[in-house]
Amino acid sequence: MGTDGDRQRDHERPSDRLASDMDDETPRESAIDGTAIMIAAAMASVPSSVLPILLDRVQAYLDDHADEYAQEFECIHKDADTAVYFVPLGHWDTKGVALGFSHREVDAVRRAHTEHLRRVGREADRRDEFETALEIREVAVVHR
Repeated sequence: MGTDGDRQRDHERPSDRLASDMDDETPRESAIDGTAIMIAAAMASVPSSVLPILLDRVQAYLDDHADEYAQEFECIHKDADTAVYFVPLGHWDTKGVALGFSHREVDAVRRAHTEHLRRVGREADRRDEFETALEIREVAVVHR
């Protein structure tokens, strides 16, 4: 039988737990640019104050698995700060479940990574190529 604290935690939204879990941790530098974060938060109906926390959790996962991403997935863009990989459809659904994210939170993370790729595509004059690829794949932006 659980404690009152366990029952309270079961009734919190995942984003509430994320915020309380992250209170004592130093935020990581985000691989995702700020504009992409704002667009993703607005489109996914996730508070703009919560999305950086979600992305911080994702970045911790990606940091721990950066070598695997480099070996398993196609890197479509690299710069001094990031490596951008095409990953299979459903990638963020799987990772979101593992990280304890709600459907909306997963959607926000997916959108942030996608919006980052769209910015890269505009800057590199590869927008059409990337949009076509996004029809059959997702994207993961890994901080380098």
